[in-house]
Amino acid sequence: MPLPVLKGAAYALIHAPQMLIHMGTTQSGERYANPDSDYLKKLPQHLREFDACLAYPPNQVFIGNATPFSLNEAAKPWYENPLPGASRFGAFGEIMPEDELLGWLKISDAFDLVMLEESFHTAITAKLQQHPLINDFDLGRLGKSATQAEINHQINEVHAEPLYYQFNLVGCVKRAHEYDQALTAHVMTENLVAKATATIALKNLLAKNNIAPQEIDYLIECSEEACGDMNQRGGGNFAKAIGEMVQAVRATGIDMRGFCAAPVHALVTAAALVQAGVYQNVVVLAGGATAKLGMNGRDHVKKDLPLLEDVIGAFAFLVSADDGLNPIIRTDIVGRHLIGSGSAPQAVMQALVLDPLQSVGLTIPQVQMYSAEMQNPEITVPAGAGDVPLANYKMIAALAAMKGMIDRSEVNSFGEKHGMPGFAPTQGHIPSGVPFLGHARTMMLAKELNNTMIIGKGSLFLGRMTNLFDGVSFVMEHNHGQGAAQEGVSKDEVRVLIAEALRSFAATLLA
Repeated sequence: MPLPVLKGAAYALIHAPQMLIHMGTTQSGERYANPDSDYLKKLPQHLREFDACLAYPPNQVFIGNATPFSLNEAAKPWYENPLPGASRFGAFGEIMPEDELLGWLKISDAFDLVMLEESFHTAITAKLQQHPLINDFDLGRLGKSATQAEINHQINEVHAEPLYYQFNLVGCVKRAHEYDQALTAHVMTENLVAKATATIALKNLLAKNNIAPQEIDYLIECSEEACGDMNQRGGGNFAKAIGEMVQAVRATGIDMRGFCAAPVHALVTAAALVQAGVYQNVVVLAGGATAKLGMNGRDHVKKDLPLLEDVIGAFAFLVSADDGLNPIIRTDIVGRHLIGSGSAPQAVMQALVLDPLQSVGLTIPQVQMYSAEMQNPEITVPAGAGDVPLANYKMIAALAAMKGMIDRSEVNSFGEKHGMPGFAPTQGHIPSGVPFLGHARTMMLAKELNNTMIIGKGSLFLGRMTNLFDGVSFVMEHNHGQGAAQEGVSKDEVRVLIAEALRSFAATLLA
């Protein structure tokens, strides 16, 4: 049976400060409970301009223009020390401004629900025409514009969701049914954002890895949204809807849910399907959640910080049959938080880290890099949640020390050797282990990394169906097959090949 490999990884960030104000649940809840609050009045003073968002070091790491390890040397606070020469496009994807996202909402709309005001529609059409990944199929879906009067009528009389850009009303999303609570204008906007942002990530995956849409066999969508109607609120299917956007006409797909653990569940499933020979090319992807924009905003404003939770994240990964070159996903090293595992930190780490490693004769220190919850500490520490990645490294190290695999004196330094700073936005499923996959793949192709463990955790109790916790993990390792590594290609030559591919893509962007 063919071994599964990670053949490509792509990421996207979409700057969305206006959606933060109007659709983030922290702000929406405050507006409902206390519409005249000081917090809401101060919000605009703490929003970042797109250029500041673009040059923010963790964001540049997310799209592959810098490594996670570069953050160790970067001046802090990162938000006061922008990265010089920051680029919108990176090795793994892009950072998109909010106006283009609104255009992509219109492109992603299959039921004429999105209305864009005439002048904005004209401007964004012209701007999107310059995007290197857009095509005639996409532009043809921009459709017609609407008058300001038509938009005002929908908002004031029919409960449409307003769309803003730079504090100006530029459109709206209509409700999809007269009284179905699963198809309200707000829910439709959330779902269209998830669809559009995942589409942007998928387009980057295809372009940067020279994959034709027709080569995709199966898509697994693993965001934290759910589409359906009042008879089946989470019936789906985001996966096929997103595949349709890139004309992956030979693919089918399914949605997979598991809160923050879903991406790792999906990747293990994709690897199993490829190894079993059911499908050859499986894409795992997800768009982001508007609900989590500005989630910790109260604490950030209180401490006079910028609202760093102003980006919507998205990713897409291609899992394929072994090509002798790309990193192998070890389906025999899969950690599982069982129903009977318990939720104590030690029990969780034993189930996700120790047990799967010991089953194949490995120790915890033999894994070079661990990637669990890669939340950006500049977001979580001011909110009182601490440095989440660092806390995970310490728990893993404590377990290793308890089992005699490392000395207790090494616990505090374990993260420096086997981890990295967090650099992902707090979008639930987005930071859950998988942001490191693109960097790990690059490092393995260059023979700079032997293996990594990707860990996803999920809070199932949030759905009020169970008090259980969830988690799953897998190991990805350098390919020792018949590809470049065995044919005598040196580390420097692999780097040259990667650099040439990036230069080629950059030339496409500038053409």
